[in-house]
Amino acid sequence: MDISTTARVTTHKAPRTIGRTVRAYIALTKPRVLELLLVTTVPVMILAEGGLPNLWLVLATVIGGSMSAGSAAAFNMYLDRDIDAHMQRTVNRPLVTGEVSPRGALTFAWALAVLSTVWLWLTTNWLAAVLSAGAIFFYVVIYTMILKRRTEQNIVWGGIAGCFPVLIGWTAVTGSLAWPPVILFALVFLWTPPHYWPLSMKYKHQYEDVDVPMLGATRSGSQVGLQVILYAWATVACSLLLVPVADMGLVYTVSALVFGGWFIYESHRLYNRAVRGTEPRPMRVFHASITYLTLLFVAIAIDPLLPF
Repeated sequence: MDISTTARVTTHKAPRTIGRTVRAYIALTKPRVLELLLVTTVPVMILAEGGLPNLWLVLATVIGGSMSAGSAAAFNMYLDRDIDAHMQRTVNRPLVTGEVSPRGALTFAWALAVLSTVWLWLTTNWLAAVLSAGAIFFYVVIYTMILKRRTEQNIVWGGIAGCFPVLIGWTAVTGSLAWPPVILFALVFLWTPPHYWPLSMKYKHQYEDVDVPMLGATRSGSQVGLQVILYAWATVACSLLLVPVADMGLVYTVSALVFGGWFIYESHRLYNRAVRGTEPRPMRVFHASITYLTLLFVAIAIDPLLPF
C-alpha cells in the first residue's frame, strides 16, 4: 500500500491561537498514557520508602517521568505519522491534522528527552536519569522503528518501555535496584500484551489497512483470546511473588487475588465468546486491564502505610 498517495489531509479554517498550539503539543505527549505513568511510579516510591517519601522528590520524579514519557510519545507520533493518517482512531492526531509540523514535533521530542534526563539527574540521581533515557530509546528505536511494522510480537518486547517507570520510581528513592521493582517490572511486562491485544482486535481492519502486524489483526479471535488468557494468568502469578519478596501485607495480598481473579475472568470471557463465534467485546478486557493495574498499584501504595 502506498500510504503517501492516500494520506488524508485535514484543513483547519479556525485561526491559530497560543492556546490551540499548546493543546496540540500536549496532545503529542499522549496524556492518557501519562496517567498510567503516575499510577505505576508513585506507589512504587511509597513501597521503596516504606511510607510516604519526600513530597518534593515525588514531584520531581513525576515531572521528569512525564517529560520522558511525553518525549517517547512525540517521537512515536513523528515516526508513525504516515500510518496515523489512515487509522480512524489516530486520524485526529496533531501531525495528521497539521496542527503541528513534523519539524516542530521532532524538535519538541528531542527537547523533552534532553530536559527529562537532565532534570532527573539533578533532582533525583544518575541511575533514574539513565533508566529514563533507556525507556525513551526502547520505545522509539526498539518498538517504533524496529518491531512495530515487522512482527506480531511487537507489543510484547516493545512494551518493555512501559515497564521502566517502576524502576525509575524505586531508584529515585533508593539510588539502587532490588528484587521488588524487578518483580513489578516483570508484572507490567506480562500485563502489556493482554492489555493491548484486545485493542488491536477492536481495530483489526485498521491495522490490516496500514500493514502493521498487531496480533489482533493477524490471528483469529480465539487465538488472540488464548494468548490473552495465558498472559493474564502469568501477570497475576507474578503479582503474588511480591508478597514474600517485599513482605506485603493483607491489603495487597487480598487485592492481588481479588482483582487478579477478575482480570482472569474477563480474559476467559473474551476467549469463550470468540470460540462460540459471538462478538468477543475486546474493549471490555482492555478497560478491565487498566482498572486492574490501577487498583493493584493503589494497593501497593496503601499497604506500606498500614500495620497489617
